[in-house]
Amino acid sequence: MSELNEAKGSCLCGAIHFTARKANKGVGACHCGMCRKWGGGALMAVNSGSDVLFKGEENISVYDSSAWAERGFCKQCGSHLFYRLKESRQHIIPVGLFENQESFVFENQVFIDKKPSFYSFSNKTNNMTEAEVFEMYGAS
Repeated sequence: MSELNEAKGSCLCGAIHFTARKANKGVGACHCGMCRKWGGGALMAVNSGSDVLFKGEENISVYDSSAWAERGFCKQCGSHLFYRLKESRQHIIPVGLFENQESFVFENQVFIDKKPSFYSFSNKTNNMTEAEVFEMYGAS
């Protein structure tokens, strides 16, 4: 998938605005237990790379959720802002935070083997299991 130019967005209350300079057009869904617990369902998000600028950073709180990643949220309204890989600083940003969503395409699902049976997306996507994701990123 190609990149968008200067994809912008904000949290629910507007205390935090961001510009993702190299956001991917592809939307991914993560069905892992952590993402489902974090947001109450699959995380629908965009790989926004490491070049993300935030205004209102004093309103960002970061939770150290694993050995390799952290999750950011707004201290004011609680909006989930990003899942960020510690080493590369790659930001995965929930698609609902972006101002203009017309260019996005639902492209892939990860941890598909962890998806509960009570929901299913009808879109044709590339799917990866937990084992495939960990193999791809060298994690365990």
